[in-house]
Amino acid sequence: MNKKAAWLVIVLFFVILGGLLIFSLIFSNLSPRPIKVASNSYLEIQLTGRLEEYVSSTSVADVLQGRAISLFDTWSNLRKAAVDPRIRAVVLKFGLLDADWAKIEELRQALLEFKKSGKPVISYFEESPEADKEYYLASVSDRIVMHPLGWLGVNGLSSYVLFFKNTLDSLGIRAEFEQIAEYKTAYNQFTEAGFTPAHREMTESIYQDIFDRYWHQMAVARHKTPEEMRSLIDQGFFQGKEAVTAGLVDALAYEDQLIDFMNLKDIYRLEKISNEKYAAVEPASAGLKGGKTIALIFATGTIISGEEQTLALGSDTFTRWLRAAVNDNSIRAIIVRVDSPGGSAVGSDIIYHELTEARKQKPVIISMSGLAGSGGYWLALGGQEIIAQPQTLTGSIGVIAGKFSFSQLLEKLGIKVEKINIGREADAFSLYKEFTPEEKEILHQELNSTYREFLERVAAARNLTVEEVNRVGRGR
Repeated sequence: MNKKAAWLVIVLFFVILGGLLIFSLIFSNLSPRPIKVASNSYLEIQLTGRLEEYVSSTSVADVLQGRAISLFDTWSNLRKAAVDPRIRAVVLKFGLLDADWAKIEELRQALLEFKKSGKPVISYFEESPEADKEYYLASVSDRIVMHPLGWLGVNGLSSYVLFFKNTLDSLGIRAEFEQIAEYKTAYNQFTEAGFTPAHREMTESIYQDIFDRYWHQMAVARHKTPEEMRSLIDQGFFQGKEAVTAGLVDALAYEDQLIDFMNLKDIYRLEKISNEKYAAVEPASAGLKGGKTIALIFATGTIISGEEQTLALGSDTFTRWLRAAVNDNSIRAIIVRVDSPGGSAVGSDIIYHELTEARKQKPVIISMSGLAGSGGYWLALGGQEIIAQPQTLTGSIGVIAGKFSFSQLLEKLGIKVEKINIGREADAFSLYKEFTPEEKEILHQELNSTYREFLERVAAARNLTVEEVNRVGRGR
């Protein structure tokens, strides 16, 4: 064997060895290992970053790095921890949490349910300059503790909406969207120079509703009058001792001192188990008794026809999941968890139809998360019952369609576009031209027809007249 061939053999050997090691690592992580929970443990739930509705574990990165925690995992963990004698307390460690208000509310209700076990819940803040959602969640805790040098911002709600119409006009880009009706504002940022009266009314109403519940519920949790809590919110920001004096925080301490606030007189040392690790604990080993099997199907993301894609719910994919649950004799009922802004009317209607067929054989309940708008609401009409959180954004009974036209921009840049059309309307949705008046009228008629179908679906499902639905609908 010459020298070159010998080197090739050595390189090949190490490539194969490396591949085997990687696959061994992957498959060893795929194999479930029993999680050991110490007899005196506390469950630490780190609430920072984006709180997803549900996170699957299918990629190699998930296996190697660990799966991100979700609302479903956390809710499940609290159910287990409530009956698990090894778990003596729950600690919520807050960072900057990215979650909608409905998910916050659902997690807050889960904590209240956990507290019925008699086990303490301790919340810990280090520094949270804008912590309205976090503090609303923490307000149900037995004790709220903050770092001695920390500071807390509980200062109300604010929203800035950017409108790009003038910018697009200056560039020669035109947003051409038809909407039914005035509250269907999904593309107003591109078609309007500022708030329309309907857009402002709807946005202010949503924020006011959320805020009213937020500060009233916090007042109850912290044993204050609504007026006292509102005054504190208007004050806004509190450093350590100020937060304690205001009654927003119970004590200042370092994280390793939290056991002192748990009122566990028989325990001097607790072992920590993370939310992620505890998610792998089998419910039976925690003490949860088995019951009837219910299928939980997640309908999350933008709705499209066909197969699912990244961040998109495909009607064909959902249909397979649903039919599998219907045909499984061990499953007694089906819960569909909706967290979707809508999307394709056709895709939404396919899912709606499948749900109406499924409920002929098994109970189908719709559970709404943070968002079930437009097509998300359309598909929800297929369930027997719809359950939502007080802060769920739903409805948006309306339709919208259109395009961006770059014809003026291309002209400014000196780019000449020539076309070949076979069929009078072949280029109706081309980005290189604007809609003609006739094309706008055709589009408007199509949208009106779809809107009428939407109204009729809602009216039939909710035992209302079309006129009643239209009065509260119109894209709202």
